[in-house]
Amino acid sequence: MKLYYSATSPFVRKCLVSALELGLRERIDLLPAAPHPVNRDRALIAHNPLGKVPTLIADDGIVLYDSRVICEYLNTLGDGHLLPERSSARWTVHRDEALADGLMEAAVLVRYETFARPESLRWKEWIDGQMDKVTCSLAELELRAANFDQRIDLGTIAIGCALGYLDFRFASLGWKNTYPKTAAWLGRFAARDSMLATRPPAS
Repeated sequence: MKLYYSATSPFVRKCLVSALELGLRERIDLLPAAPHPVNRDRALIAHNPLGKVPTLIADDGIVLYDSRVICEYLNTLGDGHLLPERSSARWTVHRDEALADGLMEAAVLVRYETFARPESLRWKEWIDGQMDKVTCSLAELELRAANFDQRIDLGTIAIGCALGYLDFRFASLGWKNTYPKTAAWLGRFAARDSMLATRPPAS
C-alpha cells in the first residue's frame, strides 16, 4: 500500500497510529505530499481530486481518501479490534471519532487562516468561530474522558491525535490547565508506542 502523507497532518497521524496498532505499518510506503488550499499538489490531485492527505492507494489499486475511510479499511485488513462489532459500542467509537475529526478540522482551518492567508485578509471573527469549536469540543471530551482509559479504538486514536495537534500547533492555548481529566488521559495515551512513533516533527 502507498499513503500520500504530510508529517504534520493529524489526519495522517491517525491513520499511521491505527496501522501500527493493527500491525500493518510495514505494509505501507509513505509518499510525501504538499497539500495546500491554494498551491495545490498536482501529483496528489492525480489520485485524489480534493488534493488532501491522507490518500491511500491499496494493493489492489483502489484509492481511498478521508482518514475515517482509510482507518476503517485498515481495520478490516487487521484483526478488526479498533472498531467494535457490538452496535452500541461501535456507534460510541464513531461518535468520538467524528468529534475528534471536527476538532482537528477546525484547528487545521485556523492554521491555514493564520499561516497561508496574507495577514491583511485574515478574518478574526471566522478564526474565533473555529476556535470556539475547539473549546466546545474540549469541554465535551472532558465529560467523556473518564471512559477512555480502557479503550484502544478509532475513537480514542482520533482523540489522541487531535489533542496532539493542539499541543503541536496551538501550545499557547494552554488547554491542559482547563481540562485536567482529558490532559491526564492524553498523558497516558501519548506514551503508547504507536503515538510516540508518529509524533510530528519538532519544527
